[in-house]
Amino acid sequence: MIMLFGVYNDRKYGGKCRKKIGDEMMINKEPNQVQSLVEYLHIPWAIDISDDGRIFFTERDGNLRVITYGNLNPVPIHTFGLPFISTGEGGLLGLALDRDFLSNGYIYIMYTYGEKGKLYNRVVRMRVVGEMAFKEGILLDRIPGGRFHNGGRIKIGPDGYLYIATGDGGIHDLSQDVNSLAGKILRIGTDGSIPPDNPFQGSPVYAMGLRNPEGLAWNDKNMLYVTDHGDTNHDEINLILPGGNYGSPLVIGSEKLESDDFIEPILESGDTTWAPGGAAFINSGPRKGQLLVSMLRGNGLLAITFDETGTQVVDVEPLLLDTYGRLREVHQASDGSIYITTSNKDGRGNIHFGDDKILKIAPSILI
Repeated sequence: MIMLFGVYNDRKYGGKCRKKIGDEMMINKEPNQVQSLVEYLHIPWAIDISDDGRIFFTERDGNLRVITYGNLNPVPIHTFGLPFISTGEGGLLGLALDRDFLSNGYIYIMYTYGEKGKLYNRVVRMRVVGEMAFKEGILLDRIPGGRFHNGGRIKIGPDGYLYIATGDGGIHDLSQDVNSLAGKILRIGTDGSIPPDNPFQGSPVYAMGLRNPEGLAWNDKNMLYVTDHGDTNHDEINLILPGGNYGSPLVIGSEKLESDDFIEPILESGDTTWAPGGAAFINSGPRKGQLLVSMLRGNGLLAITFDETGTQVVDVEPLLLDTYGRLREVHQASDGSIYITTSNKDGRGNIHFGDDKILKIAPSILI
């Protein structure tokens, strides 16, 4: 029996208490409840699904791929070349489809590239035409990168703006530098413009003080939650406020410094290591309203329940523990199905038969 423990706030931004958050949950009791949709992938990183059911995903080595009617197109719709580089935790990372994707074909991509011996990340807009994707232009460039801590998740928020999670690139102090794009949540228009109501005038910086955020998700009240990797442990789930500072690298978890105004995480892992990846609020099925968070080091999912205000955690339950290994992405489709990706070939996991995979899970299994 596996036990997980976590630390969560007993007030909006202060206090914590230790709570047992669940035992190992066995799944796959019935056939076809978990479907291995595609196998033998190379570190699938991000997923988005178009209104016509096509599943677009990135592989960290540089392939942008699509699944149509359950069948993987054997030829990537785009393969990135130089100056693109896949090294360490960098490579082809987040993607998001435009709200009007079926009419304009726009897809947004974040990837790592090299320039004069340094690593950076950029966000580009591409256009999908038929079975090919063409570069349209760079929206945001020269985001500090590194072999580690590139963040990489991008999503279009309820307000129509593009949100970008960036890591500190291994240079920890950049998280506290408001003039740096590293260790931040960034917010831009889908044309690369700076929203006029961003908290720092003329800057894409929306929130700061993060270490390596890899998950973005909004609840039904349009509140934004972000997953962040701690240093060895003390991984975090943060409720993001415009202009908020989440303390990295000066504090970890729920630590406090005298007279600081850092925002504490709404949930942290304490001495346990989750290494949280993607995040998705479930909008239908038996877990409606819960936040699902994929875990890399934790080898499973977390199902997090909040109170009515969305500011306090009332329950955390681990799912799929030690069943499929390291999980990177979690995404819910419009029909309620949940898609997750394994990340066992990223150099830190135990490779299972068929890895890496995209799994499709019936909502009824997560009960």
